[in-house]
Parts: sequence; C-alpha cells; structure tokens
Amino acid sequence: MSAYVMVGVDVETDIGSFTPFYEGVKKGVPILLDMFDKHNIKGTFYFTGDSAKENPGIAKTVASSASEVGCHSLYHETVGDELFPIPGVKPLLPEEVFPRIKLATELVEKYSGVRPVSFRCPRLWGSTAVMNALERLGYATDASYPMYFYREQFAPYHPSRECWTQKGDMKILEIPNFADMLMESKDPPLERDRDQWPLFRTKGAEYLMNKINGFIDFAREKSLPPVIALYIHPWEFIPAKREYHFGEATVIPDEFITYGCGDIALREMNKLVDLLKKDGAVFVAAKEIAAVAKEGIE
Repeated sequence: MSAYVMVGVDVETDIGSFTPFYEGVKKGVPILLDMFDKHNIKGTFYFTGDSAKENPGIAKTVASSASEVGCHSLYHETVGDELFPIPGVKPLLPEEVFPRIKLATELVEKYSGVRPVSFRCPRLWGSTAVMNALERLGYATDASYPMYFYREQFAPYHPSRECWTQKGDMKILEIPNFADMLMESKDPPLERDRDQWPLFRTKGAEYLMNKINGFIDFAREKSLPPVIALYIHPWEFIPAKREYHFGEATVIPDEFITYGCGDIALREMNKLVDLLKKDGAVFVAAKEIAAVAKEGIE
C-alpha cells in the first residue's frame, strides 16, 4: 500500500456542539501533539474561531509544531447544507456564510499567529456557498465532502462554482473524507454507516485498517489516487462523561459518541498509525495535499 493520509483534528467544544466546555482542547490537543511527535507525523488541527480565542496558548502551540492550523467555522455552527436535523441548530443563510467564515478565519489567525488555508465544515456539512466563500478568502483546501452521503467523488478534486459536489475550475481543492464504499449500507437514505468515525475507538484499529485497505483497492480499481482523509476530535482522547449538565439542561450523548474515549482511543489511534506506516502510508497536512495535487496526484 502507498497512500496519502490526512488526519484532521476538529478542535471544538467537548462532544461537538452539545456542550460549551473545552477540556478536550486543553488536555486532548497536547496528547495528540505528543502522539504525532512520537510517530514523526503531522495532522491538520481545524480550530473554530471561538476555540482559538478561548485557548490561545493551545492554538500557538499547534502553530509552532509540525502540524497545520486550519479553521472549523466560528462556533461549530452549521455553515453548509443540513443533512439531518439537530434540535436547536439551524443552518446559516447563504448570505451569512461569507462574513461568518471571514470572522472565524480572522480569529484563528489572531490567536494562533497563522493565517489558515485549510477548512472543514462542522459535521462535514458543506455547501456551494461555503466553497465560494472559501475561494474568496484564499483557502487552499476544504475537507468537508462526506463521501458516505454524496457517493460521487472519491479523490481530491477542484469543485464547480455552481455545485460544490461536482468537478469544476475553482482553485480550492476539495478533499473527500474516507468512507467504506464496498459495504452494503443498512442506513438509508444517509448511508451514514459507511462513515469511518468513530470506528477506531468503537471497533478498533485493525477493523478500521481493513476498511482503509478496502477503500484503497476501490480507488485503484477506478484509477484514482488513494487519499485517506480521517477526522478525529481532541475530546475523544480524554475520559468522557455519561452526561453533561450545564445551564438548565442535561445532555446525554448516544453511546457511540463517548464509547472508548480516553485511554482506548489513544491506544487504538497509536495502533492505527503504526499499521498505516507499516504499509507505507505518507502522512500529510491538508495544505500539502493541495501542493501534491499540482504535481500529479489527480
């Protein structure tokens, strides 16, 4: 196997949008940086503007590491097209997208000291409005395309200005997120069971590695370059609670969201990196995929 692997770390509040806490950023990001350093690899840390503002020391630490600082919206809001409803979370209107991403970009730059050129939408919910905003802001890559849902693009591509899921002539490079395209889905119409997250800690590194190898074979059969884009979160690498109380309510996440967080996640992620490196994988930051693409990855 010889594949490019991009590990995207979504730096947000604990349990995504469902809590206001940043324990994962404070404790989980250093754990991941140490792990990346141990393996001599790099990742892309997608900060929300608020996470950078509230954790400037962490943002600057990532900026001074071998890894890349990217952007992940302002508050982990739905900036793109909603794929399924979440109570109390409404998508931005198209006219709101550009100013919101612009502000998020400025905050990440201010508190990390680095102008981000790589973006990822929360929940992988992108849109044509998002892509055009990113193009205007000078972004080099976006890693929001959920392969499990659209099931049309399986390798990095330049999107169309009219429809972000189709190929076009934009400068920005879209990096589809790896999914199992060989299995028979039992989750219509979303087919979310194809998605890779969070299999590394709920099923184990070997299980996920088998799916990665299957995707590499799938890509090669289509004469496509094997690019494996993964997404993880810092809060997965600290112990999770069964429930989180704040304000006037208690949030009880579904079990798969918190299962295996902490030591299990760290153990299995270390194992996955070892398996990938053993098979010759090259770990790159998102912005490096854009550079490699110009040299013929497409």
